[in-house]
Amino acid sequence: MARDIQSLIAQMTLEEKAGLCSGLDFWHTKGIERLGIPSIMLTDGPHGLRKQQAPADHLGLFDSVPATCFPSAAGLASSWDRELIRKVGVALGEECQAEDVAVLLGPGANIKRSPLCGRNFEYFSEDPYLSSRLASSHIEGVQSQGVGTSLKHFAANNQEHRRMTGDSVVDERTLREIYLASFEQAVKEAQPWTVMCSYNKVNGTYASENEYLLTDILKDEWGHEGIVVSDWGAVNEREAGLAAGLELEMPSSGGAGDRKIVEAVRSGKLPEEKLDRAVERLLGLVFKAVDHKKEGASYDAEAHHALAREVARESMVLLKNEGGILPLRKGGTIAVIGELAAKPRYQGGGSSHIKPTKLEDIREEIVESAGDGSRVVYAQGYDLKSDEPDEELTAKAKEAAAAADAAVIFAGLPDRYESEGFDRTHLRLPANQIALIQAVAEAQPNAVVVLSNGAPVEMSWLGSIKGLLEAYLGGQALGGAIADLLFGDANPSGKLAETFPVRLEHNPSQLSFPGEGDRVEYREGLFVGYRYYDAKAIEPLFPFGFGLSYTKFDYANLTIGKSAIRDDEEVTVTADVRNSGDRAGKEIVQLYVRDAQSSVIRPLKELKGFAKVDLRPGETKTVAFTLDKRSFAYYDTAHRDWRVETGDFEIAIGSSSRDLALSGSIFVESTAAAKPVYHRNSTIGDLMGNPEAKAAVTEWIGQTPFGAMAADPDGEGAEMMQAMMKYLPLRGLVGFSGGALSEQDLESLLRRLNG
Repeated sequence: MARDIQSLIAQMTLEEKAGLCSGLDFWHTKGIERLGIPSIMLTDGPHGLRKQQAPADHLGLFDSVPATCFPSAAGLASSWDRELIRKVGVALGEECQAEDVAVLLGPGANIKRSPLCGRNFEYFSEDPYLSSRLASSHIEGVQSQGVGTSLKHFAANNQEHRRMTGDSVVDERTLREIYLASFEQAVKEAQPWTVMCSYNKVNGTYASENEYLLTDILKDEWGHEGIVVSDWGAVNEREAGLAAGLELEMPSSGGAGDRKIVEAVRSGKLPEEKLDRAVERLLGLVFKAVDHKKEGASYDAEAHHALAREVARESMVLLKNEGGILPLRKGGTIAVIGELAAKPRYQGGGSSHIKPTKLEDIREEIVESAGDGSRVVYAQGYDLKSDEPDEELTAKAKEAAAAADAAVIFAGLPDRYESEGFDRTHLRLPANQIALIQAVAEAQPNAVVVLSNGAPVEMSWLGSIKGLLEAYLGGQALGGAIADLLFGDANPSGKLAETFPVRLEHNPSQLSFPGEGDRVEYREGLFVGYRYYDAKAIEPLFPFGFGLSYTKFDYANLTIGKSAIRDDEEVTVTADVRNSGDRAGKEIVQLYVRDAQSSVIRPLKELKGFAKVDLRPGETKTVAFTLDKRSFAYYDTAHRDWRVETGDFEIAIGSSSRDLALSGSIFVESTAAAKPVYHRNSTIGDLMGNPEAKAAVTEWIGQTPFGAMAADPDGEGAEMMQAMMKYLPLRGLVGFSGGALSEQDLESLLRRLNG
């Protein structure tokens, strides 16, 4: 319905305009009844709807309406399946419509800087390319149902420790290439109705009042059309936030924020035009929600549960399968061990805690999948409320395992180990679980571990077991999904969206996480996740992109559409993937790009394409990728733009970041018009690399004692002299010329070089 928003704004009092910029209560925006402006509801996500029945509780203490609990983002990302994640978004949108929710708060696109971050289960990946594409699919799915999303937490919110006061100190290039890139494509491609600013400061300024982030980049550069909403309680100074581009403060400030806005306008500190623009965006959101409201909407809870089971299957990652222990043989005796099999951890803690419509029983699902003639026995093994081993529980578990054909141990992180609000202090499982795994493996050589956790764990016990399935936090249908995979009714197809280190100390952020006081310096720079492990040649426990299958895939016939392109052109890259095994399965094909020679520090390779393909035994499919300028570019801080350096780029395709079967190269020519600016401290080496400057510099060198050595490159001492000259500034030639060259000559040369 068309509305004259400018007319509505003109009819508002200053107080009414300011009032629209903060919440009515914990979950609703304010309305203005006399002007026909309604209130709308925002509520928590992102892996399920958390509409609370109590009025005000962001921390999950009060009850919420039943909703489908899908796998959390750590699991969803491991599917590497954009279409499947879009289906999850559609389902979430349907449930929001049924519950009259206008905006679902999510997805979370923050980078997994450290595996210790307590909220990593709610984020997609350590890689910005993967994270942004999956976030985009999630947003598109939800918003296809006429429900808004809130892409969060913008930006550089990578820990829970002191999250409301911490200052993320990040250099501009790292910010652009890693932390903002995780949001950028999702904003440009999917246009989330809202973006949620984070609690922390970014380079000294709170995100809630950071004009560079909220206006210069998000609105002006990326073209975001929606509003910025604060994380709940993230506002520092309300008038500064509004001036910076924060339209909506949540929850209600009890009028305090409104009064600050009114006072700032009346004093002339805040132009009323800025307030009007904020109100215009807010009204756009409100009326978009109203116009898309589906009266009498409902959803099929059973269909959504079936989708949750499919998604959980696609998200779980087979990490070890020694001797083909999996899939388990049906018809034998299976020992199911571990309290997590009886009390599953299927979602994370905090504001995303969902009340599921139903919850599958892992043991019942295993019994059903094992089939007739099978026997399934259970032993508790450990106490989830304690870290201390229990000799009696351990003994019963060993007894059950020894009498079985195979043992499946359910292990993982209890709620008290990871949640919103605090970070982990180590990567170990509880001591009683480690002891149990080792004891059961001694009693039963056919031991398999199923992990329920939101982030990587160390695995000192890995060598004692034959099978390992990473189930992450699998949502309400995790029981059936696990059983489907354990017995081969489905083929594992997930791959890790994050690196699992052997030890915490190997993580690149370890020396500066979580910082000192409120200052958190991102000293590892660009080298987050696999970028660091590659650069340092550190063998991870499991690399980024890794995951096993019950079948085998072969790669062949890499084709790069052109041998050379300009950076404003695109190129198509294809490869053939064949299922050479005897089971149907899905392979996640990954494409990485490497700059063969760069004048700036760059990672050894970066993910720039991925695709999930479904293949029958013996079937071959051709997978195609399109690469553009951003596939080859780095962020040039001097020119504040993305830049490609002319040269060769290697393109590699394979099954993980450490298993790249095919490679080729392409020459990319830069179209950057930026001309280098030379000065008295520009080095000889820098100038000699520029054909236009080389002739002038060579002429100059000839007027110094270095000239003779330059003329005889094979002479004694020539090699040392050439090395020294490479880093000699132009002013040094003046000093070494013995009066042959003057400061005036230098100024003349610089004018000539700089045109």
